[in-house]
Amino acid sequence: MPRPPAAPPRQSPPAAPPRQSPPPPAPPRQLRQPAESATVGPAPQAGGTGEDGPAGGAARPGSESPWAYPPQRPAGAAAPTHDEGATATPPIPAPPQPHSGVPQPGPGQAGQAGQSFDPAIPGQAGPTPIPPPPDLTQFSNLPPQVPQQAAPPGPFPPSPGWYPPPWQQGPPGVPPGQPYQEAEGVTQVPTTGYPDASWTPESTAVPTAEDFSKRRQVRPADPVATMGVRAVVNKMGLLRLSPGRHEQELKRDIEMVRRNFGGLRQVTVVNPKGGAGKTVAILLLAMTFGQKRGGYVLAWDNNETQGTLGMRAQQDFHSRTVRDMLRDLGQFQGAHGRVGDLSQYVRSQGEGMFDVLASDESATGGEMLTAAAFAEIREVVSRFYKLIFVDTGNNVRAQNWQASMDATDQLVVTMSARNDSAETAARMLDHLEQSGRQRLVRQAVTVVSMPPSRKEIDLPAIQEHFAARTRAVLLAPYERLIDTGEPIRYGGLSSATRDAWLKIAAAVAEGL
Repeated sequence: MPRPPAAPPRQSPPAAPPRQSPPPPAPPRQLRQPAESATVGPAPQAGGTGEDGPAGGAARPGSESPWAYPPQRPAGAAAPTHDEGATATPPIPAPPQPHSGVPQPGPGQAGQAGQSFDPAIPGQAGPTPIPPPPDLTQFSNLPPQVPQQAAPPGPFPPSPGWYPPPWQQGPPGVPPGQPYQEAEGVTQVPTTGYPDASWTPESTAVPTAEDFSKRRQVRPADPVATMGVRAVVNKMGLLRLSPGRHEQELKRDIEMVRRNFGGLRQVTVVNPKGGAGKTVAILLLAMTFGQKRGGYVLAWDNNETQGTLGMRAQQDFHSRTVRDMLRDLGQFQGAHGRVGDLSQYVRSQGEGMFDVLASDESATGGEMLTAAAFAEIREVVSRFYKLIFVDTGNNVRAQNWQASMDATDQLVVTMSARNDSAETAARMLDHLEQSGRQRLVRQAVTVVSMPPSRKEIDLPAIQEHFAARTRAVLLAPYERLIDTGEPIRYGGLSSATRDAWLKIAAAVAEGL
């Protein structure tokens, strides 16, 4: 059997350069953290150019990481040793590795034990690939993230990761601090404070600051009689008698006059009939309010021509009238004018505790006052007085008479106990009702001045008629001082007259 042809002789590969023994192992390198000011980049390599990029001191393109191109040594080049005098390559900082205790090969080191990677040697295992940066969160001490929950009510913001205490938490699934429904049907809201195990809710009402402040409202002392025989007995110290019916009525009337009306008020006294007692009513009402209430009371004579209020009042250091004030109104316009400036136009009544603004006392004076003049004067005097009593003339068609009706808060109808005076007043009320002033008529107070003798007067008919049309009908007793026509002084009036006009003043104040 013939032998197969011999295979061609295998050509041996070209002889590789003799491999030099690996250098002695260098001492273990310690990882150093590069300085913050140092520029991170590839370290220069000694030798030529590698396959993947420059291996020398040339800068790599761009700003890539030093781990992108591992340093390679050219084929056939022996690793420099310290004996050969080669310059040592500065170590490249290695990325931080987890503390696993297993050393990781670095660039230029053997991929296997005692070997170096040389791309010119076929079949040689490459360097160990560099692992990705490890997840350092597994070595962190931070607690796991918890979902944010709604902050419970309170004066301070909650801290991160704050959970309300158990006594502030509702049932499962209910956010803290939110109302929830219980089985009994009562809506419950968790409390926001720390519980007190020793505290239980009280069944009685807890006192408040309002209850505490009421202690200042001291109970008034029991009234003691200061008038009549009862007052004499009290002064002896044997008994303490309460006031009688008459004294109690006087005290109630005084309290009514002294009460707060809540703003400026105007009382107008009317009757077109002369001698009906309008001027006397103005003076006595102003005196009573001034005595029992205090100042800031004005009696104003709004007669369109000549009036008598200035004649029946107490005289002052001047004799100026409303026309002088009307001429000098410029000094009271705007924010100008003081109460001291007004005193040169009004007349103080001393013990009466009120002032008088008289009308023109000259029968041949200037033109009649208009509605505009009345409004201007009232705007000025309303700055300095709380209560104004207005006396009117006898002409219901005059502009200032109509203007005074429009500004009236309380109407007072005066008359003497005579049929002609009462009938004139009744016709005037008809005129007011026909002009749309029904409220003034229904709330009016009627004052009947009594003569010295009640003979031949029909007083019951007068009282019956005006009681059906006005709010109250009161009688003013006869006073000799008033009948004389002289200036009236409050101290010169009798006690019966003062008491009667106090009751009239209380009825007027009730309507204010």
